Amino acid sequence: MSRGSQTEWVNPLRDPSDKRLPRIAGPCSMVMFGVTGDLARKKLMPAIYDLGNRGLLPPGFSLVGFARRDWADQDFGEIVHDSIKQHARTPFREEVWRTLAEGIRFVPGTFEDDAAFDLLAKTVKELDETRGTGGNHAFYLSIPPASFSQVLQQLERSGLSTGGNGAWRRVVIEKPFGHDLASAQELNATVESVFPPDSVFRIDHYLGKETVQNLLALRFANQIFEPIWNAQNIDHVQITMAEDIGIGGRAGYYDGVGAARDVIQNHLLQLLALTAMEEPLSFAADHLRAEKEKVLAAVQLPDDLGAATARGQYAAGWQGAEQVLGYLNETGVAPGSTTETFAAVRLEINTRRWAGVPFYLRTGKRLGKRATEIAVVFKKAPHLPFEQTATEELGQNAVVIRVQPDEGVTLRFGAKVPGSQMEVRDVSMDFGYGRAFTESSPEAYERLILDVLLGDPPLFPRHEEVELSWRILDPIEEYWAAHTEPLDQYPAGGWGPQSAHDMLAREGRHWRVP
Repeated sequence: MSRGSQTEWVNPLRDPSDKRLPRIAGPCSMVMFGVTGDLARKKLMPAIYDLGNRGLLPPGFSLVGFARRDWADQDFGEIVHDSIKQHARTPFREEVWRTLAEGIRFVPGTFEDDAAFDLLAKTVKELDETRGTGGNHAFYLSIPPASFSQVLQQLERSGLSTGGNGAWRRVVIEKPFGHDLASAQELNATVESVFPPDSVFRIDHYLGKETVQNLLALRFANQIFEPIWNAQNIDHVQITMAEDIGIGGRAGYYDGVGAARDVIQNHLLQLLALTAMEEPLSFAADHLRAEKEKVLAAVQLPDDLGAATARGQYAAGWQGAEQVLGYLNETGVAPGSTTETFAAVRLEINTRRWAGVPFYLRTGKRLGKRATEIAVVFKKAPHLPFEQTATEELGQNAVVIRVQPDEGVTLRFGAKVPGSQMEVRDVSMDFGYGRAFTESSPEAYERLILDVLLGDPPLFPRHEEVELSWRILDPIEEYWAAHTEPLDQYPAGGWGPQSAHDMLAREGRHWRVP
């Protein structure tokens, strides 16, 4: 059966030759585990409404919640309604809500309760009959990783993991995908024993951001960048994800995990792969993933991990006008915890294109501002035919892709200062999504949830990518575990520990301030 007949409803008014028109999901439902959590309330439910508001969901779309709550359908409906009113990106429209509300169901129960999953299977079957969902159902596991195995086994036991007559069943898994290579392999084996690999969607919400996708357009749709995107012209690459918040109430999850496992293993290594990959044969999932995997397989760790990595914890200080606690004083953090809230690593990619170009990755909490960016910094011109005083403030050319919050691209280059003297200084040419396009960018979860319902997997890492990322990070984590000296402290509102600045300074470079 063709993919279109399985996953995509064809609007009879739509001209099939017009590729600009949005793709609309075919008959289906989404079953959501973990509906009482922040992710479901603040991101997932609003994203589903926003898709409906944009006309991208089928008329009979249904949302089923599963949780340990004594709720009826209408109680869950109120939760969804309030989440949408508070967090949706698009305006609230009563007619859209009424259509969505007709398909809302709730099943109470715990993960070990066979009867609850049998009731869920009955509910899903009723949706097929009354809402025309066609046997197509996605299961979103917005739950702690420790519960994945139990839920997957229940989906298999109750028959929910298996469609029939051309219908599909898919599972969506939130990060973290394990805490090291061994646990990731175990998790992958568990998931793929229940669902076939092409029905498993591992969510990395960074890959759904417009600017991350624009990185591919920037590189491969423009002749001006790709010819110079190599070691002959590029000095180094910096990939930064900075947060200005602390851990909040997440100590139970975060303490013992740390910044490297939480961000570098998934988000930043995915950004590295997209920055460094070769042009794929097409943007079909297999071709795109194959090129990313080649990059991750070619990543080379430095010989001296002590000199090429840095980590630290935020100390008490001022975040803007607010005085904040240090990490060790946060509620729920173990006394003397050695969990890092800042991590930086230096990596190289052992390919012809990138030989000798260092990639610096850093992430941290309680830093100077919230920002995620990829900065491609070019080598200085080999010869400057100017007086030294004419270029004393001239830096290095750079292309900076801003992933969040001010999505866009900046090109930094040298230009002459107006006047009678020949004086050259850095200037910036800036593209911003908000200024260039009238339509606001959809939230990452909108794009990713729609892709799950369509069965379109390019933006979802498969298990090979996950395991390659752990092969990069595991030796670093093992090195840190063997060196248990107290972590460097850095003041809240700053830009990380001094060891991170020293890591670049030893090579004559410095971190950008986003």
